[in-house]
Amino acid sequence: MAQDPVSILQDLIRCPSVTPAEGGALDYLEGILKNAGFTCHRLTFSDIDTPDVDNLYARIGTEAPHFCFAGHTDVVPPGDVAAWSFDPFGGLVKDGYVCGRGAADMKGPIACFVAALLDFLHDNPLKGSISLLITGDEEGPSINGTPKMLQWLEEHGEKIDFCLVGEPTSRQTLGDMIKIGRRGTLTGYLTVTGKQGHVAYPHLADNPVPKLVRLLAALDDLVLDTGSAHFQPSNLEIVTVDVGNPATNVIPAQARAAFNIRFNDHWSGKTLEQKIRSTLDAVNLPYQLDVQVGGESFYTAPGVYSDMIAAAIEKATGQKPELSTSGGTSDARYIKNHCPVIEFGIVGETMHKTDERVAVSDMHALAGIYQDILKRFFKR
Repeated sequence: MAQDPVSILQDLIRCPSVTPAEGGALDYLEGILKNAGFTCHRLTFSDIDTPDVDNLYARIGTEAPHFCFAGHTDVVPPGDVAAWSFDPFGGLVKDGYVCGRGAADMKGPIACFVAALLDFLHDNPLKGSISLLITGDEEGPSINGTPKMLQWLEEHGEKIDFCLVGEPTSRQTLGDMIKIGRRGTLTGYLTVTGKQGHVAYPHLADNPVPKLVRLLAALDDLVLDTGSAHFQPSNLEIVTVDVGNPATNVIPAQARAAFNIRFNDHWSGKTLEQKIRSTLDAVNLPYQLDVQVGGESFYTAPGVYSDMIAAAIEKATGQKPELSTSGGTSDARYIKNHCPVIEFGIVGETMHKTDERVAVSDMHALAGIYQDILKRFFKR
C-alpha cells in the first residue's frame, strides 16, 4: 500500500518545532525510519551563546552509491496566531490544502521524501545507501545543525555521493524550478565615531552622521558586476541605519549602519571584503567595518544530477524546470563542500507567511517525483 505523504505532513505540522525546539518532529521521523530498517543517530550539538540543537541522521545500507536527502524540521514562529485562518500547528486539510506552519518550508518535502523512500524500499532491492540529514537549526543561527552534522559524518567515515535538499524551490507550479546553486552572502557592520555635543555649538563636536551618509552613498553607487553564466548580478542592500539619538538638540557620538551583499561567482567573501574596504577608503573618512560571510557562492554544474531530476519532473508534470541559482541561502551552502547538491521541493509561495499551506495534489505528485529520482539514481 502506497504511503500517504499528507498524513505524514499533518503529523509533522502538529509538532511545534519552532527553532530551536525539537517539538517531537525528530522523534516522529526517527520512529518511522527505525521501523523501516534505518540506523538512526540523534546528534545534539552545543556552542557558546547559542541554544543546544537536536538533529537526526538516519541511514539504510552500507554500500555506495549513497543518496542523501537533507532538510530541516524547525520552522519560523507563526507570529500573530489570531491572524491565521486555522491553527498553525493543527495540520488541517481544507479546500485541497494541507495547512500549517512549515507545510512548505519544509515539512512538506520531508513528508514527501519519507513516503517516497518507504514505497521505493518496499518495491525495489536497495543497491547502495539512502540517508536523511535532518536538522533543527536551519531557520536559526545554523551553528549547531548541518555544519556540525557534516563534521560528524566525516569523523565517522560517512561519504555521500549526492545530496538532494528539499527546500521549496518551485515558484508557481510544482517542478518549474530547481536550484543548482546559490549566491554567497556577506553582511557588513559599518560604524563611524564622532564626538557628542550641542547642535548650537558644532565646532565643539564632531558629527558622525554626514560621514556615514557619504560612506553609504559610495557603497550604494557601487556596481559589483553584471552577472555571470549561472548567476544574476551581485547586489548590495543597505538594511539599517541607526544613530540611537532621541534628542534633536544633541549631535550624536556614533552612527551605525548594516548592509548585506548577495554575491555571485565573480567574488569570494575575501575578495568582496577587499572591494568594499577599498571603496570606503576612497571616501577618505575614518570608519570601522566588521564583516561576516554567511556563505560562499556555489553551483553544481548542469549534468547528470540536474538531468536526472529534470527528467523525473518532466515525466510527472510535462514541464522542464528552470535551473536557477536565485533566492536566499540554505544549508546546501555547507553540503556543497562534501558532495554535489541540488535543491528541489514544493511550491514555496506561502512559506514564512500567515496561513502557510501546500496543495494536497502537489504533495502526492512530489512524492512520486522523489521516488522516480531514487529509481533513476540507483539505476545509473
